[in-house]
Amino acid sequence: MSGSAAASGSAAASGSAAHRDARGTRAVITGLGAVTPNGLDMAENWAAVVAGRSGIRALESVDVSDLAVKVGGEVRGFDPLAHVSRTDARRLDRHALFAIAAAAQALEGFVAADPSRFAITAATGSGAVGLTQEAVRALDQLGPRRVPPGVVIYGGPDGAAAYLSQRYGARGASAGVSATCASGAVGLGEALRTIRHGYADAVLVVGADDCLNRVNLGVNATLGSLAPGFADEPWRASRPFDRARSGFVMSSGAAAVLVESEEHARRRGAMVLGELAGYGASSDAFHATAPEPEGRGAAAAMRAAIDDARLSPADVDHVNAHGTGTPLNDAMEARALAAVLGASLAGVPVTSTKSVTGHLLGGAGTLEAALSLLAMRDGVIPPTINLDEPEFPQLDVVAHAARPAALRTVLSNSFGFGGHNAALVLRAF
Repeated sequence: MSGSAAASGSAAASGSAAHRDARGTRAVITGLGAVTPNGLDMAENWAAVVAGRSGIRALESVDVSDLAVKVGGEVRGFDPLAHVSRTDARRLDRHALFAIAAAAQALEGFVAADPSRFAITAATGSGAVGLTQEAVRALDQLGPRRVPPGVVIYGGPDGAAAYLSQRYGARGASAGVSATCASGAVGLGEALRTIRHGYADAVLVVGADDCLNRVNLGVNATLGSLAPGFADEPWRASRPFDRARSGFVMSSGAAAVLVESEEHARRRGAMVLGELAGYGASSDAFHATAPEPEGRGAAAAMRAAIDDARLSPADVDHVNAHGTGTPLNDAMEARALAAVLGASLAGVPVTSTKSVTGHLLGGAGTLEAALSLLAMRDGVIPPTINLDEPEFPQLDVVAHAARPAALRTVLSNSFGFGGHNAALVLRAF
């Protein structure tokens, strides 16, 4: 924690306590899970991210012979039958299967004291696009009677939440949340509010997407948002904050985070990984795909998250940036960070784990919040790989190799098409 934060001493502590008393309990994180191109559990993912081992490869599961984009982050070695029945594996979209596997990891050892106060949120940018595209092909080629019924039952953004609520007997609210690439962070922010205001004792948030198909790849390539080329060296494609960045790299996968009230976690003797302390969200109201150039909306979300945590910008020890590697996003985020952190900016290490994982779209916010917690736990900031020519000297971007650091407070950013902005503050517990 910064010197200014320490200097405020007991006054800051008493203010935080009063604030919690006014709004309810603290929200803590007690479980994590992940299925991504970097590994099939959180331990594998964390080891890869800290080592700077990219999960981006030449695409194999989709025909890209006539597409400008040849690389992406595919989940490899995943067996859905290890997690669901053969019937459910056919009925469910692949993004939901990833979500189910990640959820099982986050919920290991968890039992809700009152199932009616256990809620589940599925955060996704695009939902069951594979299932929907399959249904359209079946309708066109075989007729309406051959359309798979899963498209009606599990074809919405709530599909994974509905399935998981049944599997785990969660009788609290279950819903899908969609805010494009900010979906996972929004899901966690709403979980914070749900816990804080006493509507649930525990909320499982699973962010997931699987858009590695010809439609989504082709359209995003046409929009110019994806990095073209790099077929021979795919791990070099994701280049956040680098002068040679040319777009983001799309990945599939899911990450799950279990949020509980402090009281519920203590009663069941859970190990607390950290506190979900602040949340802010805004809209650019500017453009369908381009961010507002000066980052006003992004800055507003960051300020709101810091204020919600009852902190000041000087208290931020590290930023896990949205950092997609698109020319417009990285420039906007650099401006927004300068506006929010001000004089503190030069002393705040920044990283973009998307350089290693690619962009999990609706799953990015949950994955990056989890990685932020592990960075605090282990005292290490993962690297931004491929940062050969930094464009933003005002940012202290951790490049090429991980950096040891004592961290108490991390700001995690998520922004998306449509002008969605969300920021989270995570604190050591």
